[in-house]
Order: sequence, then structure tokens, then C-alpha cells
Amino acid sequence: MKRIPFKLFASLILVIVVSCDEPETIVTNYVHPDGSVTRKILMRNTKNKFDFSVLQVPFDKTWDVKDTIEISEKGDTTWIKRAEKLFKNVEEINLTYKNDSGANKEISRKTEFKKKFRWFNTEYRFAEKIDKKIQNGYPIKDFLNQEELAYFYSPDSVTIEKLTGPDSLKYKAFGDSIGRKTDRWMSKNMVSEWIGEFTRLTKGKADNDMTIESLKAREDEFVKLVETNERKLDSLWSNGILLKKFIGDANALKYKAEADSAISVVTKNFWMNFKQYSIRIVMPGKLIGTNGFIQSNEVLIWPVKSDYFLTEPYEMWAKSKLPNRWAWLISGLFLMVVLTGVIIRVIKKG
Repeated sequence: MKRIPFKLFASLILVIVVSCDEPETIVTNYVHPDGSVTRKILMRNTKNKFDFSVLQVPFDKTWDVKDTIEISEKGDTTWIKRAEKLFKNVEEINLTYKNDSGANKEISRKTEFKKKFRWFNTEYRFAEKIDKKIQNGYPIKDFLNQEELAYFYSPDSVTIEKLTGPDSLKYKAFGDSIGRKTDRWMSKNMVSEWIGEFTRLTKGKADNDMTIESLKAREDEFVKLVETNERKLDSLWSNGILLKKFIGDANALKYKAEADSAISVVTKNFWMNFKQYSIRIVMPGKLIGTNGFIQSNEVLIWPVKSDYFLTEPYEMWAKSKLPNRWAWLISGLFLMVVLTGVIIRVIKKG
């Protein structure tokens, strides 16, 4: 489910009820050297509910689907759905994304596969990509250092392990610090996105003090104003007080409709009803590069959360290589021929 890590603008937007009916879902891509992909989906739910309206990734009747249940020692029942299909290439996977009618159909997803011949080895690269949601935001790396970024992108299992381990107090404080920084990141993004949308709606109408450059120059001032008045935002906006402080009395009166429309766009982009899941990739041959987390036996995993692709594209990629045995054989034979020739020439000269 989408975590709302901050309260800024909370009273200005429509209340979106995030469903808890979505299953815990893991998608595994088994990448083959010829570019085909065996795609497996594992869904676990506390209810026997797997409607397309709550499913995170697309599949249909062309998949091999198996349903089972698990009953815990306490008597709790878990319904499990497994789906599997062999795709000839990534274009077939991308077509399923394009035609998706499930819970996450509004986000733009695609897969990529590349193969490079290196004589002794062939290198493979597979990636899942999600397009960014907003156009006027800031990358999270502007707010977090490398250690904090690693924690931010960690799978839930890794985070939970750290928060319940022997260094739990350390990681709780660390997580709280990251939370404050991401709150700041989110508030900056919201104000920036509002400025971008508002100036787009008022383009050609407003004076020089309302250009995107002039408003962006006051962006930190706007952010501080919002943070300072967080508890009173609803009344401040409804009464026009906040908008007047943003753009002045005359402009606030003249462009109230555009300002409200910009808020609506921000609301839609930030509080998307996205249902999170996980992606796993199993590459052919030896793994040589990735931005994912290694689970076991070189199985890679990435959490997929809406924060990750809010302001920049989210790419989950892995690279591997397989030796070209025939190339090694040819090279060995060629070396033997050369050495044999050299030895014969030496013998003749002797």
C-alpha cells in the first residue's frame, strides 16, 4: 500500500481510502539467453480475493494458474495463487503492461533485454522500468546520502530485520532521520509541482511576478509557510489566506480557479492509488552488475513503491555473462596451431 510519509497538504486534498485487499505479490523474471522470459507471479492473500481491481500486475487466462491454500498452526488461512507463462521476448511482456486493466494500470511500465557478443563471453542485460509520475520534482538523492538511499530502497524484509535486530535502536533513529528528510523532499516536490502546474495554467495571462522563474525563486519560502501552518492549511486555503501569501491579494483573487485546479493535479499525482509489490530477476550465467538486492543463489529483488518513481524513472536492472565455449575452443585450437608452427620452425632451424 502507498505510505503517505508526510501530512503536508493533507487537509487540502480528497481523502483516498487505500484498500488493504491487495495480495502480497512477487513477480519473478527468469531471463533466458535467447531473450525469452519465463515470468512467474506469486500472490498471497488473507482473503480468497484476487480480483483484477486489486492485482498489482497483469495476467490472463493464457497463463498457467494454480490455486492452493496454507493453514498456519494458529488456524489462519492464506490463499495462494501462482501464475506462470513463457514470453518469447520482452515485447510480449510490454504488451501485457500496455493492456493492463488491474490496480496499477495508470503507471507506465516496460521491460528491456539486451545482448552483447564479447567473443569469449556474451553479456546480457534485463531491466524493468517505470516512468516518473511528476515533471517538476527533485530526485531523492538531493536529500539523502548513499547510506540513506540504500536504506530508502531496501526491501521490507531487510528493513524489518534491521529494526528487530541487535542494533534496532540505531536503525530506528536512522529511519526516523530518513523520514524527516523524505518529508522535506515530499513537501518540496508538492510545492514545486503546484508551481509548475499553476504557471502552466496561467501562461500568457499573468504578469512578470507570476512566471515560473519568479515563483521558483520563492519556493523555499512557500515550503516553510506550508510547514509552519500545517495544522491550519484547510482553513487558510479555503479562506484564500495561504494563496494570498503565495502570490499576493490581487493575483489570488484573479487566479483562484487556476490555483485550485493546480491543487487537484497535485492531489492526483501524489496520492495515486498504487498497490506495491516486488520484482525478482534471475539472470543467465554469472551476475556481473545490478542495482538490486541479492537474496540467495544470485536471485535479485526490488520493492516497487510509488515513492520510487515519483520524481524520476525507477529502473530495476541486472547484467550477467555466459562463456562462449566454442570461442574458447577456437581460440585454443588457433593457439595450438601457432605454437606448433613456431616449434616446427625452431626444429628446422636447429
